[in-house]
Amino acid sequence: MITVDFSRLSIRPGDRILDIGCGSGRHTAAAYRLNGVRVTGADLNVEDLKEARARLDFHDRLGEHGDGVWSLAAADVTALPFPDACFDLVICSEVLEHIPDDELAMTEIVRVLKPGKPLVVSVPRYLPERICWALSDDYFNANQGHVRIYRKSALTDRLERTGTRCVGHHYAHSIHAPYWWLKCLVGPTRTDAIAARLYHRLLVWDIMHKPWITRFIDRLLNPILGKSLVIYLIKNSIKKGLDIKVALD
Repeated sequence: MITVDFSRLSIRPGDRILDIGCGSGRHTAAAYRLNGVRVTGADLNVEDLKEARARLDFHDRLGEHGDGVWSLAAADVTALPFPDACFDLVICSEVLEHIPDDELAMTEIVRVLKPGKPLVVSVPRYLPERICWALSDDYFNANQGHVRIYRKSALTDRLERTGTRCVGHHYAHSIHAPYWWLKCLVGPTRTDAIAARLYHRLLVWDIMHKPWITRFIDRLLNPILGKSLVIYLIKNSIKKGLDIKVALD
């Protein structure tokens, strides 16, 4: 699933993009299709990085890219191996809910972002996620370990305290929420539940073919049932911080 709406972002040829916690590389590959960008996918899971490499190689073979470059790195979001202020966009999609020390992770993703540049963070939305936790004691462990549920206001406030300002948000993937509720009812790790398998086939069909009817339903229900909360932020400029310091002095 592509959670980030790239049309909201001003991205120019030559920009460096970091997709931290890239998993199998969905957002890395989507960013790679932008014109002339240099995108890095980073994750701690080596198997996920192998999948991401295969996905990006496939894009190269098909010529489905924007004539930029891609790279992959094994990296911990709480100790990123990148210098300060080196990326023009950082994407952190469905990552923070897995991280025990999420405050350190937030500090790191802002540290490597250039001042005045965008940060996009997505996490499971509070209500759909709370329903999953209520339906199944195993859910928060089954999905690679969810350690917390975020409310939008609290998450936004914490991100802004790291030196960013929120410029917008939206909700995504409403038609995926009932699938996870169904999975929780039958057992989140089961693969033989017919209803869950049929729903999964529907979701795969939707992702592959993007029919207008499911796109319409998804957009219609996102404000109410959107599975993911997506927050768009801008890193505060250094100049503004210096101006404040001078004024205080």
